[in-house]
Amino acid sequence: MSAVTRAAVEAVLRQYTDPYLNQNPVSAGCVEHIEVQGGQVTVALRLGYAAGLFQGGWAHTLEAALQGLEGVTAAKVTVRSEITAHKAQAQVPAMANVKNIIAVASGKGGVGKSTTAANLALALAREGARVGILDADIYGPSQGIMFGIAEGTRPQVKEQKWFVPLRAHGVEVMSMAFLTDDNTPVVWRGPMVSGALLQLITQTAWDNLDYLVIDMPPGTGDIQLTLAQKVPVAGAVVVTTPQDLALLDARKGVEMFRKVNIPVLGVVENMAVHLCSNCGHAEHLFGEGGGEKLAAQYGVGLLASLPLAMEIREQADGGRPTAIADPSSPIALIYQQLARQVGAQIALQAAAAPAMPSITESDD
Repeated sequence: MSAVTRAAVEAVLRQYTDPYLNQNPVSAGCVEHIEVQGGQVTVALRLGYAAGLFQGGWAHTLEAALQGLEGVTAAKVTVRSEITAHKAQAQVPAMANVKNIIAVASGKGGVGKSTTAANLALALAREGARVGILDADIYGPSQGIMFGIAEGTRPQVKEQKWFVPLRAHGVEVMSMAFLTDDNTPVVWRGPMVSGALLQLITQTAWDNLDYLVIDMPPGTGDIQLTLAQKVPVAGAVVVTTPQDLALLDARKGVEMFRKVNIPVLGVVENMAVHLCSNCGHAEHLFGEGGGEKLAAQYGVGLLASLPLAMEIREQADGGRPTAIADPSSPIALIYQQLARQVGAQIALQAAAAPAMPSITESDD
């Protein structure tokens, strides 16, 4: 029987691809530790994205593969997540307690952007991350309703300058709706709206978040530009429907983020197909394959494709979005996949970012 070597263990690990990083754990730099003692092999992996519901299955798959290696009598694989901060966060003092900011945007309203943002935040929390959500849709805030926060609830004020975000379903929530009357419209010009957004971002006492999801208003106006210029966004998720009209506006959203140097993490396609509740017949009411075409056009991934389903709307309206209302349902599993995909894309963006050059002094 030949002796087990580190090289042989790595060769086995290289045969398996992390479905979210699209790399094997060795090439992705996830291997923290490999120990070989006779026929006993211990491997420790570190993922750069939230994946609490994935870690156990991933570890089991790799353990089974290593146990098939000649000479191995026992194999143990452990997997953990360690989410690092976006490199620019330290440059904005108010963001010191937020590691990564994710903007969820759409070119037009009515495509399910806010529902996607809420479920993404909740799915990230279910994966073990510390998560907050900021409702930046100043004119039409809806996250308070989706998170089941009672009308009239107000955030506490800390040290006379910080809003303390509310907590719901394990997520920190902040919205303009908590500072105004639900029945009173916000009738403000662009500069006032931008100022309100900056106040919400920079004067909220976020509590050591791994991810802050920002539910953006639709369009490509003042708020989007303010966010891009003032806040270090790690990446953007663009939400659309397959409809040609929605795709036209979604393209403008993608182009806007590119112009302001915010990475587009991928596209989420909502209302992709409708299944008849009586007969199960599938109909593509808003067209077919639009999200995939948009993603391919801009060289980004199609992060998720979700059906037009009544339960998504009912659960969001009821203050318990699908990710937590029915976590074992097929739709909730899509949201969990979305959360891992988004986290993995941020980790890949960070790994691909060029290192800052060091500055040294000389006598020349």
